[in-house]
Amino acid sequence: MSLFLLALAAAAPFTIAETGLGYPTLAAAVAAVRDGTATILIAPGTYHECVVQAAGRITYKAVRPGTAIFERVVCEDKAAFVLRGRGSAVEGVVFRKFRVRDGNGAGIRIEMGDLTVTRSIFLDSQEGILGGGHPTVRSITIDRSSFAGLGQCDESPNCSHSVYLSVDGLVTITHSRFERGTGGHYVKLRARRVAITGNSFDDSAGRKTNYMVDLSEGGTGTIAQNMFVQGRDKENRSGLIVVAAEARTYPTDGLRVEGNTAGLAPGAPVDPAFVADLSGGRIMVANNRLTGMRAFEKR
Repeated sequence: MSLFLLALAAAAPFTIAETGLGYPTLAAAVAAVRDGTATILIAPGTYHECVVQAAGRITYKAVRPGTAIFERVVCEDKAAFVLRGRGSAVEGVVFRKFRVRDGNGAGIRIEMGDLTVTRSIFLDSQEGILGGGHPTVRSITIDRSSFAGLGQCDESPNCSHSVYLSVDGLVTITHSRFERGTGGHYVKLRARRVAITGNSFDDSAGRKTNYMVDLSEGGTGTIAQNMFVQGRDKENRSGLIVVAAEARTYPTDGLRVEGNTAGLAPGAPVDPAFVADLSGGRIMVANNRLTGMRAFEKR
């Protein structure tokens, strides 16, 4: 980042890069954007505030990745960032310690528009990223981000997960790390297409966790070049990747699960299915390096 932009960000905690104007709260900066397109620079600090984006296309960018921390405070009993503009991007922001009454306290709640999250961290909350389900949400991308201490099945009737998205389009998750889950699934998707590549799923310190990847209603695409470690403290240890456990909304023909590495942590229950399929589609499972588990199970 240029020295000019760094100087802008130093003048106020939240600065619109395009205008150079600073604001005392993130909500004030978002309100100033209106329905425009802008990048809001976030200065280093720990913030006990939240924001609802109702319009516009906004990028929320930490001046220095990992130093802009949002914790505990949520808007609308949902999340720190409630996003329902024309589109959103989040870069280099840390989200931690969110809990709400319905069990879905999240760092980000995406309700409208596409979303891209890069180099961000989600910690010790009921949920990391949650949302979708609206026709304007067609694409969600998560890249080079970390998720730890997330999920629950004890605080509400339904479980929460590290990432839980509903998208009648494409969900892309790349080069990210999932670890130390505290319930639910690491990635739960209701999506037509997925691209889950180059990630690490380390469940060795997980507690009461379920699947690593749950494609709840089917879907096609690629799950490749990921590393999986199944832990010992499982709520459901029967499979690592489970397809269409709840419905067959999306076709699964052509789904490819290949080039992954998976094993068991010490003491983990032996012989789970690496891929368990309930869709009956033509799924390709090939060239995976597996230890202590079956490659495929049709249910």
